[in-house]
Amino acid sequence: MAHPLITQLRFTRSEFHRSVKNVSVKDGKTRILPMNCLGWNVGHLAWQEQRYFLFFRLGNYLYPEIQAEFAFGSPASTPSIKEMLEKWTKITEEIDPWLDTLTTAILSKQIIIDGKESSKTYGNLIQRTIYHYWYHLGENMAIRQQLGHKDLPIFVGNIDSNAPYIPESSTSL
Repeated sequence: MAHPLITQLRFTRSEFHRSVKNVSVKDGKTRILPMNCLGWNVGHLAWQEQRYFLFFRLGNYLYPEIQAEFAFGSPASTPSIKEMLEKWTKITEEIDPWLDTLTTAILSKQIIIDGKESSKTYGNLIQRTIYHYWYHLGENMAIRQQLGHKDLPIFVGNIDSNAPYIPESSTSL
């Protein structure tokens, strides 16, 4: 069983994916200023997961171009949402087996970045990633409303079944 924080991350990813589901390539490239386009938002979250959970851990990138084009502070662009979703999916699939190994003890340890102990822990990085997803998920929904999309999700999905609250004391983590 995955750590409860990992369950929350996976639920958040599924909600983020729901916020861009069935978006056309054209709409995915449309930029409504000052926001980025939907394709860029997907690339940006792919950047964060790749950086935090591949690069910080293994020292390499699955897609170096994601690092170059979608890092915090990178200039706006209008990439294909289809291509970004494919890369985001491959990055998260690459990370998932490792996530299943995380325990409270591992999540609490300071991590090594560039050979130096940092003040960061994987628990902090996972929380930061979850909150970052929610930030851009809201932005995605605003963009889609501005684009005139209909029948959008109006509330958080089925968290009760897919990511219920389980007190840590009742798990063997």
